[in-house]
Amino acid sequence: MSDDRLVRLRRSAVWLDEGIPVPGTRLRIGLDPILGVVPGFGDAAGAVLAAWIVAESIRRGVSRYTLGRIAFNIAVDAILGAVPLVGDLFDVAWKANLRNVAIIERHVSSHSTSTKADRLFVVALCGSLILLCGALMIASVVLAAWLVGVVAG
Repeated sequence: MSDDRLVRLRRSAVWLDEGIPVPGTRLRIGLDPILGVVPGFGDAAGAVLAAWIVAESIRRGVSRYTLGRIAFNIAVDAILGAVPLVGDLFDVAWKANLRNVAIIERHVSSHSTSTKADRLFVVALCGSLILLCGALMIASVVLAAWLVGVVAG
């Protein structure tokens, strides 16, 4: 990776997915699973931070297939990560940001190009990811309000 943007993107993905060693173990966690602990905000924030990877993918002109793989990784991370406790453990293992940066690096090394249809697909994909983040935040707030109502009586 000779490109400065890719170096920064890789460094950001490392911090999001495995930048913090867990003392006494070989396990490394990142900011994404830590943010995921905050109900109603954490997983949506992680997906928003992952948007930089999507933006860089678009800038690199990756194909629809490649963008679909990147979006799939982000969606799986956001949806399954939103499940209390189990989702936080999933976030530690899935490492979607590192997966996505590796996808971009493979694209850069293969020198493939995108088409106009790919760019239209990008618009639809980004809109879908924004809707997913909004739905996650709304669902988390509704769930939290319901839980407070149940606990408070």
